[in-house]
Amino acid sequence: MDKNENAVVYDPNMEEKRAPSVGGMGVMLLNILLFIAALCLSVWGFWALRIALGVCALVVACFVCPTIFCGLKILKPKEALVLTLFGKYYGTLKGPGFFFVNPFVSAFNPSSGNTTTGSLAAEQTVSAKTGDQASQLNATLTLSRKKKISLKTMTLNNDRQKINDLLGNPIIIGIVVIWRVANTAKAVFNVDNYTEFLSIQCDSALRNTVRLYPYDITGEGIDNEKSLRGSSQEIAGKLKDEIQSKVHTAGLEIVEARITHLAYAPEIAAAMLQRQQASAVVDARQMIVDGAVGMVEMALSKLNEKEIVHLDEERKAAMVSNLLVVLCGNRDAQPIVNSGSLY
Repeated sequence: MDKNENAVVYDPNMEEKRAPSVGGMGVMLLNILLFIAALCLSVWGFWALRIALGVCALVVACFVCPTIFCGLKILKPKEALVLTLFGKYYGTLKGPGFFFVNPFVSAFNPSSGNTTTGSLAAEQTVSAKTGDQASQLNATLTLSRKKKISLKTMTLNNDRQKINDLLGNPIIIGIVVIWRVANTAKAVFNVDNYTEFLSIQCDSALRNTVRLYPYDITGEGIDNEKSLRGSSQEIAGKLKDEIQSKVHTAGLEIVEARITHLAYAPEIAAAMLQRQQASAVVDARQMIVDGAVGMVEMALSKLNEKEIVHLDEERKAAMVSNLLVVLCGNRDAQPIVNSGSLY
């Protein structure tokens, strides 16, 4: 035998297929009638001393009918069951309704981590011994619910992380990811737990993306330079593409990724706040000075244009100085009346 014959083959291109099924209601009614008929035939066989017939009817009532009940599956909207038959992928059951599939298939969902095949066999044995068909059906459907895969659009809100940005500043950032299962076969066979896999890949993609951008543009920044604070939409789009490339092998589709929290880390928040305040003060002062210079220029131009007063260079300098003090000062100017000569 070839040593590689039993090796595990990883198939990233594994596609899901629809599991063969029929309507479950008709099968359930026929199975109930079969159970009643077999039970009556078994009682009549033992009463009429036809032991072989009674034993066969009893086998049908106690083993065949419960096995058929195992093939009944109920699905709600946006739910799916991944079925395996003796270890091989049998197909995926999708769509709301009541179905009957091969009773020997088993639902497979490693992320559920609850009921095993052994517990199903135990429930079947107990139900067969008691002859309670309703309990057998209820146990089977309860097990199916634990193995179902939700196809709804879901939200992943990971914990906030402390990451260094492009400039090395530690920041606290949190994201929310909107996702859904697009390929059930990849979700259950390519990874062990697709929800945990998605969470880890989101953390990794977030770190890789944040390290490429600064928190904010400071100083003489380039006009088209992107930052985490000023280009949140572009960063979210890049983050979505990064996560999608990592979880494609798990059959997941990323609908949207958004930044929900962004702030400096506590150890540098105070210093960064002072820096932002200083930058705001400088920008405000620059705007005030630009406005004051324009107003002084306009005042001198109007005086010369209307020839209200003729000022020499020294008096112009004094006037400019006084106007700048009045316009750029932090407090209101106190008027002083000069009753004498300027010289």
